[in-house]
Amino acid sequence: MADDSAERTEEPTAQRLSKAREEGQLARSIELPTAAVMITATLFFSLSGNYIFHRLGMLFTSQLQFDRKIMDKAELLPGIFFQSIVDGYVLILPVMTLLMVVAVLSTVLSGGLVFSIGMIAPKFSKLDPMAGLARVFGTKALIDLAKAIIKFLLITMILWGCVTNNIDDLVTINRMDLGTAVHHAGNMILDACFWMSMGLLLIALADVPLQHYQTHKRLKMTRQEIKDEMKNSEGRPEVKATIRRRQREMANNRMMDKVKDADVVITNPQHFAVALSYDPNSDGAPTLVAKGTDELAQRIRKEAKDAGVYIFEAPELARALYFTTKLDDSIHEGLYHVVAQVIAYVFSLNQSYGGGETMLKPTLRMPDNMRYDENGFLFQ
Repeated sequence: MADDSAERTEEPTAQRLSKAREEGQLARSIELPTAAVMITATLFFSLSGNYIFHRLGMLFTSQLQFDRKIMDKAELLPGIFFQSIVDGYVLILPVMTLLMVVAVLSTVLSGGLVFSIGMIAPKFSKLDPMAGLARVFGTKALIDLAKAIIKFLLITMILWGCVTNNIDDLVTINRMDLGTAVHHAGNMILDACFWMSMGLLLIALADVPLQHYQTHKRLKMTRQEIKDEMKNSEGRPEVKATIRRRQREMANNRMMDKVKDADVVITNPQHFAVALSYDPNSDGAPTLVAKGTDELAQRIRKEAKDAGVYIFEAPELARALYFTTKLDDSIHEGLYHVVAQVIAYVFSLNQSYGGGETMLKPTLRMPDNMRYDENGFLFQ
């Protein structure tokens, strides 16, 4: 059978991406945090390195000096050493905090922030020797090897250039006094760190899109996986609810389109609204093309008003039509006479615009077996 990875031609679904994120499978570039930390450290020590190293030197020197009091009371030494450790820690705490923040932010920048137990949980599949060989000799391993070689060559070239540019100082540094030698050495080290940082940044700028491409390629799916995912998703209650909600929305939108072509909308007037359509050239009864209660009824009334469809207020008739007639069905035969009066009145209104005679608005009398309350129960 062909390799499954060769069949992964489909884009990952939202569910696959969400699951991968929960499992910590994000595009991570270790080169970007490394470059960011290196650049930050170089800039920090360029600006405040003299002060920090001067304080550290004073702190180190103070530990080599003992007064008579300390020599007489050796039990004071642990406390002095502890205080020195605290002073040194306080001195380097700002730069350590800064580097930690930069490392976290650069990591988040490359792939986002997520905490996943799955990344630290033990996986017995990693003990499989065949899987281990696949990782060692796989495409990812070869790419990592190529990156390591390129990084080594680039850093070697940068260091060689730094040594070549500072060869005169390196040859004569042993003849300088201590302060001057330390100053020159510090400048050479910072200069080398700066150019190494630029090299690491160049590598990171190439590695970040590469990691995104590899992660996206790894998350691609086969057509069978997409089919299986759809089957599993359709069985989930929240997915079913979403599908039903979208189906209702689509059905309501189609229904609203039919309201524009209706002949009359009969309302409660607040809670119920039904739209009827009638073709006088056919032998069929009027058809109920839209119906709804509360918010949906308001939408029907608004759509009818915008389309110029006549709105006829008849609470009992609106309820009877709503409870006895399904959508897109002909009205109940028990309502033929009442609805005929409404249709005739509306048609007379339309004819009046052409000079015809207008009927008086009818007073409707509902059959006893068609008088419904708002809950759909017949009045006793």
